[in-house]
Amino acid sequence: MAEIRCVRCGQTNPQLERPPLRTELGERIHREICQRCWDQWLRYQTALINHYGLDVRERPARDFLTTNMEAFLFRSGQPEQIDTSQQGTVRW
Repeated sequence: MAEIRCVRCGQTNPQLERPPLRTELGERIHREICQRCWDQWLRYQTALINHYGLDVRERPARDFLTTNMEAFLFRSGQPEQIDTSQQGTVRW
């Protein structure tokens, strides 16, 4: 597996095996983001989906995730913060 210098973490790590998306953004991620940072994004993306109750079949949800993906991976903005202050206090 090839190694790259990741633009997010600044370290030399294994490159993604292939672009994660069939878009220009996917190609950029493949060229510039390491596997470790991509895995971190996937965990954060799952947290966003669960926290906001997103339906990824809907265009606004996909746009929200794409914007946050770019902010998270390329530090092009501030990714959405997840409020964990209520963690463990929700009662059913």
